[in-house]
Amino acid sequence: MNHERKIEIEEVTEATAPPKARVSDVVETFERKRDYLDGFLAQQAAPAAPPADVPGGDLYEAVIDALKEIYDPEIPVNIYDLGLVYHVEITPEHHAKVQMTLTTPNCPVAESMPGEVELRVGAVPGVGHAEVELVWDPPWDPQRMSDEAKLELGML
Repeated sequence: MNHERKIEIEEVTEATAPPKARVSDVVETFERKRDYLDGFLAQQAAPAAPPADVPGGDLYEAVIDALKEIYDPEIPVNIYDLGLVYHVEITPEHHAKVQMTLTTPNCPVAESMPGEVELRVGAVPGVGHAEVELVWDPPWDPQRMSDEAKLELGML
């Protein structure tokens, strides 16, 4: 059995455009329910998220996360958990100010660490400018370390 298939070809010079949908063509109408404000009102009653520039705010937490990615070259712990960061402030203009110290004034990274911190914090999305202030008072001591850092170093 030989079934030959033929494809018929028809030349078309013009095609009519399909009709455009119009809102007025819709026959059904839906009445808006009275509870449409429930979601909005529930959102208003919920506590507001803290501003980005205070502890707990998104930008502040992003800066802390960036600080936790910087490690002291001599101790396998990040500078935040090591207790080298004394204060972090995010200004209303979204500039970050970090006050920090080093384990000792003659630390081999005394020259480079503040610059690295400034670069990393300045690279956080949303931070306009980063400023690092290196302080020696109060001097750093191991009691400033987080429990995680003490555990990591076998001090707990």
